[in-house]
Amino acid sequence: MVTPDPIEYAFRDESLLTQALTHASVGLRHNERLEFLGDAVLDLVVVEDLYRTRGDLTEGELTVRKSHVVSRPSLAVAANELGLPGRTKVGRGLNRDELSAAVKAGLYESVLGAIFLDGGLEAAAEFIKRTLAEPLSRARSDEGVRVPKQSLQEFAQRNGGEPPTYEVLEEAGEPHAPRFLVRARIRERCFPQAWGSTLKEAEGLAAEAALSELNPAPQDDATQEFGEGVFTDGEAP
Repeated sequence: MVTPDPIEYAFRDESLLTQALTHASVGLRHNERLEFLGDAVLDLVVVEDLYRTRGDLTEGELTVRKSHVVSRPSLAVAANELGLPGRTKVGRGLNRDELSAAVKAGLYESVLGAIFLDGGLEAAAEFIKRTLAEPLSRARSDEGVRVPKQSLQEFAQRNGGEPPTYEVLEEAGEPHAPRFLVRARIRERCFPQAWGSTLKEAEGLAAEAALSELNPAPQDDATQEFGEGVFTDGEAP
């Protein structure tokens, strides 16, 4: 009895799948270009899905929800469920049974890129919506979605900082189309400024900018620790 392939896509050009499952450590035709392509296709499909299903969301909110779907942990879980690590050709120094979340996420994107080249956008979108159904459903429905302000507050508390404050630096625009310039601040440390069409949006984008500067890796967001000085430098008040 033939075991069904969990990828559930029949490649016309099977060399694309072989390349997608060949890690750069092998030194042959490897998957880095396919991974790059798959990353772009993934963003497009997820953003379009959220754009169509959640017409109430702002650009900043769409960005946050997309990041949950395409995060390294989400893609690594999908790669495991598809059995990709065990099928991957790796070079010396790498163990297929001990691949990092980053490598697994890259495998998912590589296979997606291969499907896109072989079968087009429709085939790629079907693959995404089937293999990332759970995180995509959560992003559509608000379930488990953490907004940047919440993430920044949790990050500050984990690292001994006070709760973030948000400073309105400038208000511009017409009464019917205002713009707000906001920055986040934790103790003495100020973070990059962000514009938003509402105060809520500007604060969310400012929190996102702060998280980007602090750079907690997605898969380590709940555990990463920094020294006490993490909130004592940065932009001057």
